[in-house]
Amino acid sequence: MEKKTRVAAMADIHIKTSNRGQWKTCFEEITTRADLLLIGGDLTNTGDEDEAHVLADEIRHVGIPVLAVLGNHDFEKGRQKIIRQILQDANIKILDGEAEVIGNVGVAGVKGFGGGFDKYMLSMFGEDSMKAFVQETVNESLLLDRALARLEQEHPEVVKIALMHYAPVSGTIAGEPLEIYPFLGSSHLAEPLQRRNVKVAFHGHAHAGRYESVTASGIPVYNVAVNVLQTHFNDTTYYTVIEIAGSE
Repeated sequence: MEKKTRVAAMADIHIKTSNRGQWKTCFEEITTRADLLLIGGDLTNTGDEDEAHVLADEIRHVGIPVLAVLGNHDFEKGRQKIIRQILQDANIKILDGEAEVIGNVGVAGVKGFGGGFDKYMLSMFGEDSMKAFVQETVNESLLLDRALARLEQEHPEVVKIALMHYAPVSGTIAGEPLEIYPFLGSSHLAEPLQRRNVKVAFHGHAHAGRYESVTASGIPVYNVAVNVLQTHFNDTTYYTVIEIAGSE
């Protein structure tokens, strides 16, 4: 029998200490419309643990499982481990090369990194700093691949979803200046999606990007940064809901 899981997704919510109490209505609404909430990074605005505590208080209004990845803003002050712990204590599962099964879907998550797309990807050549930049992206894609592989081995029945902060395709960052494409994502992140037959992928980071695109093999990719959602739908939209079909 086919079962549909309603997945709510958002990214780049950039919680500030002044946002206390402002997300209650949104999170309560999500609870009525979805079975699972995914947040694609930039959970905090400046990577401060006080901002993480505000989100931890707000997230109590969500009555469904919440999975998330960290974004570049969450690393700004070097307190990402503290932020992760605060949020996990509030029942937000932070994925960093891990996977979680909820109902008939399995979600694998990483932050991701930059590096460019297709024939314009940066290569691991030249200065050590350039090689380190590209290696970071390769490492993130390997983490994603391993998480998806574990889902295949341990839960072959689930539908696989990928969650990240950086973009795996250039289609969902269209609208951003071409000059910053290498810092918005990398095609390296698309390779595990195609290799592991992922059903759908979500990311954020590119605030001026496009809501929807596909990988070379046709896998749907959604940019769920709040700014993008508000441009694509309307100014009051903070999340999208995608129904994922799979066997029960």
